[in-house]
Amino acid sequence: MSSNEDVIRALQAAVAATPDSAPLHKHLADLLLASGDYVEAAKSYRRALDLAPDDNGIKTALAEAYFRQNKVDVALVILEELLRGPQPPAPALLLAARAYLAAGEHATAVRVYGHAIAADPTLADEDLARRLTGGAPGTTATPPPENELVFVTAGEEAAPPPSSDVERPQLTFKDVGGMEKLKDEIRMKIIHPLTHPEIYRAYGKTLGGGILMYGPPGCGKTHLARATAGEVNAHFLAVGLHDVLDMYLGQSEHNLHAIFELARANTPCVLFFDEVDALGASRSDMRYSAGRQVINQFLSELDGVNTSNEGVLVLAATNAPWHLDAALRRPGRFDRVIFVPPPDVEARAAILQILLAGKPTDKIDYGRLARQTEDFSGADLRGAVDMAVENKLREAMRTGVVAPVRTTDLLDVIKTIHPTTKEWFATARNYAIYSNQSGLYDDILAYLKLPGNGSGGRKGLFG
Repeated sequence: MSSNEDVIRALQAAVAATPDSAPLHKHLADLLLASGDYVEAAKSYRRALDLAPDDNGIKTALAEAYFRQNKVDVALVILEELLRGPQPPAPALLLAARAYLAAGEHATAVRVYGHAIAADPTLADEDLARRLTGGAPGTTATPPPENELVFVTAGEEAAPPPSSDVERPQLTFKDVGGMEKLKDEIRMKIIHPLTHPEIYRAYGKTLGGGILMYGPPGCGKTHLARATAGEVNAHFLAVGLHDVLDMYLGQSEHNLHAIFELARANTPCVLFFDEVDALGASRSDMRYSAGRQVINQFLSELDGVNTSNEGVLVLAATNAPWHLDAALRRPGRFDRVIFVPPPDVEARAAILQILLAGKPTDKIDYGRLARQTEDFSGADLRGAVDMAVENKLREAMRTGVVAPVRTTDLLDVIKTIHPTTKEWFATARNYAIYSNQSGLYDDILAYLKLPGNGSGGRKGLFG
């Protein structure tokens, strides 16, 4: 056994005895990286990063571990986060130059290498400079004007990288009012597999999968997704359309792959796609192939064709499930489709209590307010509270006295608000009645209590 192996074993024992020491994890990872064990090095760097999430040195080293495994996309996702900072570390710039060159983005590699040697001339790499400049004598890579980093995509046009950032939410289910049925579904699909993995594996179930949430806007789908990650202390990665879609051919697929790779590198991770109907629209409705390729890439990533999605928990939200490609709902993808209705009376009372917490109030009758806000979404309730508070602020500015918010103040505002959910249900009702061969929209029929589902019309929304 070599002396290096002896040191690694000693450090592994030290880490086992002191698992909360980021420096120990990093020291072990450095030795593993130097010995060529890049996979185990990445695991140790990730543990160190969990303990010291703001350490740029660990982030750079983790990116190098992935780069050494030829996982260039993953390395670039980490490095681009560092490069967006006010003072990117010089070693991160140098590694990014190598990664961009490996990814075929030569112009960006030249620019980033110029920044690296400008920040630290001792990092000059003659071999890398030769490859960047084509070997021309006397040629050097220099920073772009005004010392600004420029990211270049296909066609040598400037475009920023995806801006998704991994976070660790502090929200939990106690911060989400009501929605108990939906919470139970998420516990079964996401939380229990993480807290009792041995039971799920005994039944041949993997730790992963997807849940699609649909319903009227403003009913807490995004809030619930973030709380899900907080409930199990998992990483959370929120993905918007701007993080994926790009005007250059092939770049959207690249962005989508990089996002999934980032989630796989930070397991357990809740990967949340908002407005997924725009990303995964039905391919039969598309006239152009570019959009179809994005959906095909999305399906491939969900299936984990080239790598495992173990520990990647995918949540998605849509206000228009009728526009989604049917392939997204096959087993192993979004095989749980859950209707998120407007909050019921108990949930509305709980939401109002959360919204009014920390504000000056006087004997609020939450039950009465909840009964008077039928069909209100969570966003509608927030709007009502904000308006009531603003009215009290105006009064306080006029009188100089801070008066508490009372039940009557909120009732006066509620009378002026039209629930935003009604417009959505007007559209959803037609799909539930006339385009429901698969039974996907049975929950909408049950919620509206429409004829043909066992009862008459529902008062308050259409009756």
